Amino acid sequence: MITRRGLLVAGALAGVAACAKDKPKTAEPVAVSYGADEAQSAQLYLPDGSKKVPVAVVIHGGFWMKQYGVELAIPLAEDLARNGIAGYAIEYRRVGNGGGWPATFEDVAAAIDALAQQPRVDVSRVIAIGHSAGGQLAVWAAGRAHLPAGAPGAAPRVRIQGAVSQAGVLDLVDAYREQVGGDAVQAFLGATPDRDRARYTLASPYERLPLKVPVALVHGTRDEEVPIEQSRRYRDAALKAGDPVKLTELPKAGHFELIDPHDEGWTTCRTEARRLLGF
Repeated sequence: MITRRGLLVAGALAGVAACAKDKPKTAEPVAVSYGADEAQSAQLYLPDGSKKVPVAVVIHGGFWMKQYGVELAIPLAEDLARNGIAGYAIEYRRVGNGGGWPATFEDVAAAIDALAQQPRVDVSRVIAIGHSAGGQLAVWAAGRAHLPAGAPGAAPRVRIQGAVSQAGVLDLVDAYREQVGGDAVQAFLGATPDRDRARYTLASPYERLPLKVPVALVHGTRDEEVPIEQSRRYRDAALKAGDPVKLTELPKAGHFELIDPHDEGWTTCRTEARRLLGF
């Protein structure tokens, strides 16, 4: 269902994408296909040179819906490449084009595992960065090694060493109850928590704690799309579980500044990525 709120979100995202076009271009990316569907693809932006480099998997948001695609992640991947980190902008099947549970999770896992075939990627130094719904997927991906056998995304070939959540939807049960994104969570998982709690337990980063990897949370206090309480709740639970976690609250930022390469909100996210990678 398209709502007025959804149209406003789409307009804001389009503005961010248009603004990002002003950035200097990088070298042409390496095109990666990890499945038969056209959405099962990725673009790997590499820094200059021939040495192996660390990589950040960049996962776009948009409440998991087909209207929002990888074009939102590409400017961030390009910026990372200009700063010495390979930026891996992944696409995945979304609600409305074959995605949702479990396909979206299987796609994100397969896209990450495909990095093992890239000769310049140092697979011992891989993190994930995700915005909004992409933050859920990024932090979920960081915990794949601890998923039970047979679960979507279990038994990773490439392990994520840390994650940066940009205003991520990290507690899916709470997001469902608070109607974050309207009915987006239920549409994504195909069930309510009351009907299939096990699905939420496998999908929600909050439910997967401890992940045993560091997570950096960046969230604007003026965010009107994903409440900052999502990040605060995750931080509190992660600390209680013994996980390394850091929350940076940005008092002047809303939701979309974090994916604008011109904005200090994105600079903060990139700094956190560099920290997780040991720069």
